[in-house]
Amino acid sequence: MHSTTVSHGHQEVRIRTITAEHPWNWLSSGWLDMCSEPGVSYLYGATFTLAGFALVIGLESLDAAFLILPLVFGFILVGPAMAVGLYEVSRRLDQGIPTEVGDALGAFRRNPSQIALVGLFLLVAFVAWVRLAMLEFMLFFGSAPPSVDHLVDALFLSPSAVPFLAVGVVTGAVLAMATFAMTAIAIPMLVDRPECDAMTAMLTSVDAVRRNWRPMALWAFLISFFTMFGLALFFVGLVVTFPLIGHASWHAYRDLVEREH
Repeated sequence: MHSTTVSHGHQEVRIRTITAEHPWNWLSSGWLDMCSEPGVSYLYGATFTLAGFALVIGLESLDAAFLILPLVFGFILVGPAMAVGLYEVSRRLDQGIPTEVGDALGAFRRNPSQIALVGLFLLVAFVAWVRLAMLEFMLFFGSAPPSVDHLVDALFLSPSAVPFLAVGVVTGAVLAMATFAMTAIAIPMLVDRPECDAMTAMLTSVDAVRRNWRPMALWAFLISFFTMFGLALFFVGLVVTFPLIGHASWHAYRDLVEREH
């Protein structure tokens, strides 16, 4: 694969040029990692699933069911920060290092401050998405959001449904694309390189996406597809799809960024 050197501050990183076949290879490698460490992988998937259940139950109890959809879609935005342990598992498998649950749970310690900064960025993006969703509800449905009983009718059958969904899809897509570009490989890079800072990792991610925009667009679609598939199964599917995407994201990083010598 052809590679190009990019410089961010005092650090130089070599970014490879990939093809449309690579995202499928990442999924295959991610599946092999899951099979190698099923306990840790499914533990992460189950935790993510339970978090989704808790979110839905909490919103219904607060009579805020109208926020379920935007918050559920927001899962895609914060997913990279919640998969830190999966990156560490794949890193250790890649290097032939034995792995235990504690290694995955302690992955954050490899580069705590910088991983936290990227996590904070994702949290800000998540909050911004929720606030935008609330604003859109107010613009199209007034200050009183639709109740649980009328939510489906309001979202899909009311006169405001089409413009509401159109605005929501456009704003969500813009935010998701920007977030994806900045974080596609940022956290795996921080896990792999403890000396790396958050800004360098995020700029490297942007460069990698920009230089490989076609295969990375496919990768973004595959992430969305598998996440939506997991959500469509009432979160249960995330037990499998979340760790699959997490492990695969490590292999995306490994193919896009050359190892340090």
